[in-house]
Amino acid sequence: MLVSFEGIDGSGKSTQARLLAARLEAAGIPVLLVREPGGTALSERVRALLLDPALHIVPFAELLLFSAARAQLVAERIRPALEAGQVVLCDRFYDSSTAYQGGGHRVESLAWLRDFHARVTGGLRPDRTYLLDVPPAVARRRRSDRGTDRMEAAGEAFFERVATTYARLAEDEPERFLHLDGTRPPEAVHAQIWADLLPRLADRRGTPVSGSGSPG
Repeated sequence: MLVSFEGIDGSGKSTQARLLAARLEAAGIPVLLVREPGGTALSERVRALLLDPALHIVPFAELLLFSAARAQLVAERIRPALEAGQVVLCDRFYDSSTAYQGGGHRVESLAWLRDFHARVTGGLRPDRTYLLDVPPAVARRRRSDRGTDRMEAAGEAFFERVATTYARLAEDEPERFLHLDGTRPPEAVHAQIWADLLPRLADRRGTPVSGSGSPG
């Protein structure tokens, strides 16, 4: 099973990915947690380029860099883990490129990007996507507590477009997305994710999954 976590920077998606990974491990379920861009030697080098505030990267080149890192991650880590029966958790996947480069930077249409992502991933699609939704102003305040990288330095209008695109993606694929209120306490959001995922895990494994595992 492939599960992705999406949302604008500061939405809390990385926290939720880590909490779910810990919960699955506590329940004895093999799990792989990866981040985008990153997760392989090549992808981590691409990540350093993409986040470098000293670099000017045009939007289409940015899309290609993210996609190159994603293609490597899928081939080297994600597909082998899925074939081994692991649950794979992705802190961002191709929906981020649709929202950020497609919606934020308007590099291409959503239809063009859907076809492009399918080529990059070999048709791999998340089984479930958790979208952490927070107002851009709230996310900005959260980001102010840490250093700002090149991606996070984009203006308010950019993040408004990203958030709007995420909302549209969730509307277009309601069977895949679960829209979550990211302003709620992390523990409450995690409980909602766990309750949603449990029956899906049981369906995949053919046996019930204990809900008593603790995230730590």
